[in-house]
Amino acid sequence: MKLTVYFDGQFWIGVIEIQENKRLKAFRFVFGAEPSDVEILEFIHTRLLPIMQNSKLAGVKASRMMKKEINPKRIQRQVAKEMKKKGISTKAQEAIKDDIKQRKAEGKKLKKQQKDAFQQKKWELKKQKAKQKHKGR
Repeated sequence: MKLTVYFDGQFWIGVIEIQENKRLKAFRFVFGAEPSDVEILEFIHTRLLPIMQNSKLAGVKASRMMKKEINPKRIQRQVAKEMKKKGISTKAQEAIKDDIKQRKAEGKKLKKQQKDAFQQKKWELKKQKAKQKHKGR
C-alpha cells in the first residue's frame, strides 16, 4: 500500500495505491488545506479503511508485483526516491478514472429508473383522470 500526498494547484490530494491479487486499486481523498503529519496519521487510522471498504473498485492489472523480502535499507532508498517524485502513477490515475466511470454509469442507471417510474406514475394518473371524466364526475 502506498499513500501519495500532492498539491494539484488548488487542493492537497491523497492517493492510496493498493496491489492485491495482481490488480492495482487506487483511491483519491481530498484533504483541502495542507495536511500536517498528525492529520495524515489520523486519516490513515480512522478514514482509510472505510474508504477502501465502501468502494466497489475492481482495479486494473498491475504490471509488476512487490518481491517478498526487501532489504530495509533498500526500502528507505525507495521511499526517499518516491518522496522526490511529484504526482501519481498513470496506473493509479487509470484506476481512479475506471472507478469514476463505474459510478457515473450506476448514477445514470438509477436516474433512468427514477425517470421511468415518474413517467409511469404520471401516465397512470392521466388515465385515471380520463376514466373519471368518462364516468361524468
